[in-house]
Amino acid sequence: MDNRQDALLSIRRRLEEEEEARLSPYACPSVRAIRRRPDPAAESGHRLAFALDADRVLHSLAYTRYIDKTQVFSLMDNDHITHRVLHVQLVSKIGRTIGRLLGLNEDLIEAMALAHDIGHPPFGHDGETFLSRKCVEHGLGPYLHNLQSVHFLEKVEKGGRGLNLSLQVLDGVMCHDGEVHTARLKPQPDKTFEQLDRELSAKQAEPRLPLTPMTLEGCVVRICDTVAYIGRDLEDAIAVGLIRRENLPDKVREVLGDTNGTIVYRLVEDLVMQSAGTPSVGFSAAVGQALGELKRYNLENIYLDPRIKSQHAKIEKAFDLLFEHYLEDCEKGREESPIFCEFLKNLSPKYKKNNPPAALVRDFLAGMTDEYFLRRYKDLTWPYRLPSRLD
Repeated sequence: MDNRQDALLSIRRRLEEEEEARLSPYACPSVRAIRRRPDPAAESGHRLAFALDADRVLHSLAYTRYIDKTQVFSLMDNDHITHRVLHVQLVSKIGRTIGRLLGLNEDLIEAMALAHDIGHPPFGHDGETFLSRKCVEHGLGPYLHNLQSVHFLEKVEKGGRGLNLSLQVLDGVMCHDGEVHTARLKPQPDKTFEQLDRELSAKQAEPRLPLTPMTLEGCVVRICDTVAYIGRDLEDAIAVGLIRRENLPDKVREVLGDTNGTIVYRLVEDLVMQSAGTPSVGFSAAVGQALGELKRYNLENIYLDPRIKSQHAKIEKAFDLLFEHYLEDCEKGREESPIFCEFLKNLSPKYKKNNPPAALVRDFLAGMTDEYFLRRYKDLTWPYRLPSRLD
């Protein structure tokens, strides 16, 4: 057994040396991975550090729940509409392609990409808005899905022990913000866990506070978040009859094209050409401007269109009802409640002790899939139980 372990470690050391030799000087090699606490599996196993992180995310419970979390279009009877599980896979695939062309660490990119939306609640950004209002009402501060992603990864997964992911991965998850239009990004290196914690607190206090990833890989993932969704949301909107392809702005069609495939290809091509051999990543002026115009078009014609929000008043009421109901269950110790039997029973006493009841409810609701959320709402508003006898 010792001989086999020695052989595996020898292979790992060789892979680490080969990785450092082939990566760009601006990349983050796996040997630089920093963890919050000692981790025998990470220190003695055969996997490179960031590959191990990607595996831990992929096998997490929160990743499993991506499968039924909508991206933009909720409650649509269309099997081809993008769900969040596809979005994170697209971010990973596009990011790895860019990383390979720029000589960056593909394992690190994959780990951040797969983890970056773990904290998204059911029903996309609108669900985030509804949950945030309840969190503010109960003294938790605004709900931000990127901070919740870090919280899940560090303090909820593995029964409250967390996955012990590397600082670089957690920082990339915290700093991703595909909604902010940035033409060029340069990393802010040499962060520590203490700085990560300070930035988490500062962002919670001021949601508009800009954060910059500590690695070039984190900058790539942040930009790839936009690259992955911008054209895909366009195709979804066309598929459901919300917009027409020919109505795209002329400048967007001229520079980026009018299909998801062309848009992704041209964005990736331009990003690589403008970033190769430099310590930053970004687009040319023409492509950056066209991308900004496409984001504005999508905002006005897709994300803010009232036709995709026809059921949102009901969803908001459902968030109100479920939050207040489960909060009361927690405060009164109703152990038959789903928040106890399907959530808290799997978590450590330390997690329950360190979080007030409202935070327990926040985490329970945030982790729900769309379908599970609707089932719990139906249980409260239209309960059905088989009678014990017929009179």
